[in-house]
Amino acid sequence: MEKLNLAIIGAGRIGQLHANNILQMNTANLVAVSDVYLDHIKGSTIEKAVNYVTTDYTEILEDKEVDAILICTSTDTHVQIIVEAASAGKHVFCEKPISFSIEETKKALQAVSEAGVKLQIGFNRRFDKHFRKVYETVDAGVIGDPHLLKVTSRDPEPPPRSYIERSGGLFIDMTIHDFDMMRYLSGTNVKEVFVKGANLVDPEIGECGDIDTAIITLTFEDGSLGVIDNSRKADYGYDQRVEVFGSQGAASANNERLTNVEVSTNQSVVIEKPKHFFLDRYHDAFVEELHSFVDAIITDKPVRCSGEDGFKAELLAHAANLSLRENRSVKISEIEDKLFKTI
Repeated sequence: MEKLNLAIIGAGRIGQLHANNILQMNTANLVAVSDVYLDHIKGSTIEKAVNYVTTDYTEILEDKEVDAILICTSTDTHVQIIVEAASAGKHVFCEKPISFSIEETKKALQAVSEAGVKLQIGFNRRFDKHFRKVYETVDAGVIGDPHLLKVTSRDPEPPPRSYIERSGGLFIDMTIHDFDMMRYLSGTNVKEVFVKGANLVDPEIGECGDIDTAIITLTFEDGSLGVIDNSRKADYGYDQRVEVFGSQGAASANNERLTNVEVSTNQSVVIEKPKHFFLDRYHDAFVEELHSFVDAIITDKPVRCSGEDGFKAELLAHAANLSLRENRSVKISEIEDKLFKTI
């Protein structure tokens, strides 16, 4: 069986997650890791498994043995590395978002297109088996034409102020997964966005100029409607649910729990709380997205979550920010028109 040689740029939490998943794959080798700081992987299984580690990621791009790279660095570095990797002929997997600027994202997509390499974006929820089943059910027409889509996404606790300050804001950092899920489940693009937001969780988030609670309503190009609700804090755990209601029925996916045991007595009916951390909830999805990326390269098939998908989700995030600032509904065409005037 053909095996790809993969390298990781950025060895923080998500980079180490991907590294350990690659080490379990029979279709890929992890051959190199780069990070500005390497002390946190010194002596680890990852360091022992790879050919080399380096603080200079350009060494990886120059390595002819490397077929593809995973970009797990901070968002403000993504575009530069994508452009350089594409120029070096490397296929690219990049964590979301591609950038904080849709103009910069377009630059990255153009470089990938000109180089003829593949680019997959890390919207791992597309690879979750529950959400995938909802998608397949809707796509097969089982519930008829979609009328209403609902996504609930609530974190178990807010991130620290230091993270909020460099996150790009709720919509580009957190809701962007939900924007992608809306497009994925509906099979169509969004035409209009309207947002209501508040600071109800952590006053420090407000001091950073961001919100921690939001309701987003979407109008799709086919006239169907969507609702996303977000919170930075759900005391009971990591709350992740989707529903698609259609002309002939509905399909939904509820939270994953540590067990599905339900204890019923004359006093109460008790079930487990949702899993608490995104790495637990989406463990299998993280594994599956890498298998899908490698398979797309080996078989020369389209990736299941493309750079264009990343771009479309970013458009929605920027439209949501504008809607929040101006307290009005924003058409996606407004954002696109502004983009094409600046590039």
